[in-house]
Amino acid sequence: MVRDREDSAADSDVDGDAGMDPDTDRHSSVESESSTNGGERGRVNYQAVIDLVDEWITERPRAVILTFFLLTAVFSVGLGNISTEAGTEQFTKESPSQEALEEVNQEFSPAFETTNGTTQLIQQGTNVLSKGELLAILEVQQRLQDRENLRVVSTSSAAAIVAQTIDPNATTVGAQIDAIEGASRSEVEDAVQRAAQSDGFRGIVSDDFNREAASASATIGVVEHEIPGGVSTTAGQGGTSPLTPIQTTAQSVVGSVDSDITVFGSGIIAAENGSVITDSMLIITPAAVLLIFAFLIYSYRDPLDLLLGVIALGMAIVWTFGFLGIAGIPFSQLLIAVPPLLLAVGIDFGIHAINRYREERVEGKDVGSSMRIATDQLLVAFFIVTGTTVMGFSSNGVSDLPPIRDFGFVAAIGIVFTFLIFGIFLPAAKVFLDELSIRRGLPRFGEQPLGSEGSALSRVLPVGLVIARKAPYVFLIAVLLFTAGSSYYATGVDTSFNTEDFLPPEDVPDYLESLPEPFAPNEYTVTKTTNFLEENFASAEDDTVTIYAQGSLTADYALESIHHANRDPPDSFIASNRRADAQSILMVIDDYAAQSPEFRRLVERNDVDDDGVPDDNLEEIYDELLSSPYRSQTLEYITEDYTSTQIVYSVKSSASQDAITTDVHSMADRYRLSATGTGNTVVFQEIADTILASAIQSLAVALLATTVFLLLIYHMLEGRASLGLVNLVPIVVSVALLAGSMRLFDIPFNALTATILAIALGLGIDYSVHVVHRFTDEYELTDDVFAALERTVLGTGGALTGSMLTTASGIGVLVLALFPVLGQFGVLIALTVVYSYITALVVTPSVIVVWESAIA
Repeated sequence: MVRDREDSAADSDVDGDAGMDPDTDRHSSVESESSTNGGERGRVNYQAVIDLVDEWITERPRAVILTFFLLTAVFSVGLGNISTEAGTEQFTKESPSQEALEEVNQEFSPAFETTNGTTQLIQQGTNVLSKGELLAILEVQQRLQDRENLRVVSTSSAAAIVAQTIDPNATTVGAQIDAIEGASRSEVEDAVQRAAQSDGFRGIVSDDFNREAASASATIGVVEHEIPGGVSTTAGQGGTSPLTPIQTTAQSVVGSVDSDITVFGSGIIAAENGSVITDSMLIITPAAVLLIFAFLIYSYRDPLDLLLGVIALGMAIVWTFGFLGIAGIPFSQLLIAVPPLLLAVGIDFGIHAINRYREERVEGKDVGSSMRIATDQLLVAFFIVTGTTVMGFSSNGVSDLPPIRDFGFVAAIGIVFTFLIFGIFLPAAKVFLDELSIRRGLPRFGEQPLGSEGSALSRVLPVGLVIARKAPYVFLIAVLLFTAGSSYYATGVDTSFNTEDFLPPEDVPDYLESLPEPFAPNEYTVTKTTNFLEENFASAEDDTVTIYAQGSLTADYALESIHHANRDPPDSFIASNRRADAQSILMVIDDYAAQSPEFRRLVERNDVDDDGVPDDNLEEIYDELLSSPYRSQTLEYITEDYTSTQIVYSVKSSASQDAITTDVHSMADRYRLSATGTGNTVVFQEIADTILASAIQSLAVALLATTVFLLLIYHMLEGRASLGLVNLVPIVVSVALLAGSMRLFDIPFNALTATILAIALGLGIDYSVHVVHRFTDEYELTDDVFAALERTVLGTGGALTGSMLTTASGIGVLVLALFPVLGQFGVLIALTVVYSYITALVVTPSVIVVWESAIA
């Protein structure tokens, strides 16, 4: 039985719900009919729950408001407990190659022991090997040693080498200063030329070193500090470092010397990583607030409604981050994206709630009745949106990367909080405010809903309806082909994971530097210094990988296995005479054999095939090494129980990360021992591969879970599971468009954008849910698909427009973030919102027309 609005009103009059306008409760009457006459379609009578919430919202708004304010106070306590976590280390914690790297660092203690940490002193100038510059860096070394809180164990520099070349007895920094001061300019130049014969000296001066002129534009000094408990050996850069207070203090010491000297190390990197998070938030938040505020003014057009919306958004942020502190989840770079996402959903919910309420108010209904009708419809829509969005975010839980899992969990919790605040608190606050305004005679503005008949927007919104009337099948075929093409094109999207993604920018844009305090970002040196080292020191460009081999090193084949593996190495390995450039226990054996005739004879006696590599009595050979002056070098490559060894290979700096990793694994397969490839390059490539897998898995899980959820929810609520598929079509189109746009704009899957496809599904479906659910309500009343669509696109379409403009601009400000990956994420989220809006209003009407034709 199809009923119009007058029939619905009559039923409401019979029910006589207290405090309600009997001429307007059309949703309840339709639900009443569905519970009696529509049961054969499997519809669940959820109205009792909705009525209970309605009663609290409309009859007890003060109690609702007080309850939510008290909960906000509780969650605000957690804000003070939030810790931060930055850098790449957070992504490598559960990586197999990282675990192998940590075992290497733990077992080969002489070279990799972490009881001490180091600070680099990077000196630049016209000629840092001049007498004055040599004295300057020695003065810095002396001042750092004199500061007890810096725990300086030793210092070294090119200046120290030159000083000891002049006076071999100058073993202290003070004596080295005296040696340089007492030498003439020509004596200093002669000492530099003699020092250049040392590999140690050449390794710490820049590539432009001129021996004849005794000049160089840069040099590196090293200060070693005693660090109780040691420092981390994890691949990449961590978010905290025990060297941070030491190196920040060293900066102030260095600043007092008249020379261009930069302090660099893991402590500086950690400090700037933490600072860049704060600076990004200080820039993004006000910009987002300004843009969001501007569009909210357009959407609400009433100062009191605007105030309610802003308060609700603030509560959602406080609840979410208060929960973060209470749960002890550290705030990482990825979580910077959570506030904009909550704002996106919150803005959407707020605009829909106010706009839907206004649609009823302009028809003359009272406050309580209007809000009951609005919440009857919107609580269901909000529930569907929340369910699908939570599934989209939660699908990141299948990721092997802990930060991505934390991001998905925190975002999902935040969306649930947003649902509660905008689904219950905001309507209750609106009822309280409007009733107060009526009693006090306060003026109100902008009471007309967005997209109302006769407005400029109302002439644009029905474009999808026009297409649906004229050629829905042809249009959907075209959409299908375009979606397939975009999906295929998206298979070429790159995947990356680099330290640079998490470092502050080398140059802060001028428009950000001109910002007033406290919004102006700090000066960042890490990226600039890193690039300087790579460009001016050949050793900084060198890259190495490690094979970690385990097994009995006393077996006859153990050393031969290493020797044979090094023949004809893969293309990315540096080689000479068709042998890999490797540092291993074989190198130590050769070096000691060259120094000790007795040891050389021992090796030769046990070299069965006369290839220079011993085959027999390996335990005796190792014992000799450990009792020799080469003990420390030996323990760099084998453990004392002779069960593990590391082989360090040099690889080409021009080779790609993927090629190096593939070749390392290929090299490990050559070993007869149990061998694993590791090193920073290998760890980072493993994370990059995991990122791509996470993106695909999360999307698959989100798509499957969302499909099942929508089929079930529409079966339960409307008795038509097929509406779930109608709901899904527009968002699948928008996800395909988004993936294609990633390749078009050269945005790779990285640590943050790996989450984007699942988020696009969860966040974007918001738009199609509102359209489909509003259509089902209108279709119940008219049984005319086009009439229902017209009322839907004009009513809900107006709210969607306000939501899209506010969300896209508010999230788009992430491009101002000081992290490159965060800017890319902001662009993608803005595209997600725009694509979802367009497909919801343009594609959905044609899908609905085809659906209605199929079930007719």
